[in-house]
Amino acid sequence: MEDDRETHSNDLNFYGSDPGAVKHGNFINYYSFHDVKERLNNLHPQMFPTPVNNKLVCLDVGCNTGHLTNAVYDYLKSSYTNCEIHILGVDIDSTLIERAKESNQNPNITFHTCNIMDNDDRSLIQQFMDKFETQSFDITFCFSVTMWIHLNNGDEGLLDFLKYIRAISRTIIIEPQPWKCYRNAQRRIKKSGHSFDLYRSLKLKSNIVDVIENTLSADSHCKIYESPSSSWDRKIQSFQLAQPSV
Repeated sequence: MEDDRETHSNDLNFYGSDPGAVKHGNFINYYSFHDVKERLNNLHPQMFPTPVNNKLVCLDVGCNTGHLTNAVYDYLKSSYTNCEIHILGVDIDSTLIERAKESNQNPNITFHTCNIMDNDDRSLIQQFMDKFETQSFDITFCFSVTMWIHLNNGDEGLLDFLKYIRAISRTIIIEPQPWKCYRNAQRRIKKSGHSFDLYRSLKLKSNIVDVIENTLSADSHCKIYESPSSSWDRKIQSFQLAQPSV
């Protein structure tokens, strides 16, 4: 067990001398090169659901050190002035979560170390929903997370993740990475003498953004908004639970 924990800890470190050569997207100084304000600028009121009972319960997947989580809370609070808002931020890296906790001064934001691909860790997410007596999050945020889940869990792992968040979310606000980002991540990590073991086995490649959209739109949700491209050439999409026909 001790060896497993040590291996997992090493798996979260960056490789060589490049802090950008990481396996899970857990960059130490992420917000120094992806500005929080630009993400907020690509949000739009049409992305968001109507609150139920003046309350929004939200999930932020891959929250890093929580800078964007806090900014999103402020954004929501300015849009829903009379609404009670709670956000759970989760990240696979305990060091980043500790930094998020240390800087967090908002009692309505909770941070937890969580591997969302692990069923035991998913129970933490369920406990948060149970706390607020809800069967689904009003909003789940996934900013530039899908590539890292895909690279480390393969095609089936990515599809499982998408189906999972679809099952627990009224609205999904997601920023998928296109395939060129995968190539850049593989190139960067190879320079440090490592590689993503599953990279060459992935079959979902050039059409990955379409695959994500089609999977989230299947059965229950529909895309209601897509932002313009950011300076790093990514769009933010919003998928909302379709209303049952009368």
